[in-house]
Amino acid sequence: MKTLSHVFLACLTGFILFTGCKGNSGNSDKTAADSLAAAPKAVPGTLIKYDSAKRYIFLTWDDAPQPPGTNICKRIFRQQGVKATFFVVGFNANTPAKKRIVDSLRVSYPQFLIANHSYSHAYNKYKQFYAHPDSAVNDFLRNEKELEVPVKIIRLPGNTSWVGKGEMKGPKSTMPVCKILDSLGYNVIGWDIEWQFVNKPHVGSVPVQGVDALIKQINDSFDNDLTNEGNSVVILAHDRMFEKPQYIDSLTKFLTVLKQDPRNVFETIDHYPLVQRSKK
Repeated sequence: MKTLSHVFLACLTGFILFTGCKGNSGNSDKTAADSLAAAPKAVPGTLIKYDSAKRYIFLTWDDAPQPPGTNICKRIFRQQGVKATFFVVGFNANTPAKKRIVDSLRVSYPQFLIANHSYSHAYNKYKQFYAHPDSAVNDFLRNEKELEVPVKIIRLPGNTSWVGKGEMKGPKSTMPVCKILDSLGYNVIGWDIEWQFVNKPHVGSVPVQGVDALIKQINDSFDNDLTNEGNSVVILAHDRMFEKPQYIDSLTKFLTVLKQDPRNVFETIDHYPLVQRSKK
């Protein structure tokens, strides 16, 4: 039979082991939490190492926020697990709800990046906009400030031009603006392939190319080195193109097919080669 002293000793030992385990568990939890808090937050523009065996795809969607299109595209990109860049327009963020869409994109880096597509979108009067370079540049600066754009990356409205630390390419009409932006340390990003659309009454913006034709265009561009940068393609589309169910399905199919090729890597535009070179 166990004596009372034996019982007491067993209970005391169990208590010590129990409290010791609790203490260790608490320390483990604290250590895990500390490690999580100490993990570096992703910063837009960080340099990445390119793999020459991969094909880099930059999905760039213009004119955000344009609900419901912007929110639909966000949802599809999340479901597909791909990165994308939204070029935002201040004039379109004219309500608190639309500003919240921009905010939601901003805090979703590294999956989503917001970049600058001007405040006014030149009011769609491009010739007049580029004829007054100082005014045009101020339009971009206003947009950056009001929408808190985290990167000095711009897409010119209505024109495909490229600027990166002295490298400049594009129509003559945009060069005065490009030179000022370059002197201020900005990159300007054009596009290699546009998923075009037409506006139809009572329907809205309708994509022109089918998915198969667009995929072929991308593959041909890679295979024949027709892109602005080797092993990289910048695709332009607009948020409002994907409001109807049939076009949402097209976007889903497009991404699904691209993901089937193991060479394809999706990146945000701050990791585009021209931008990365500007950081060095």
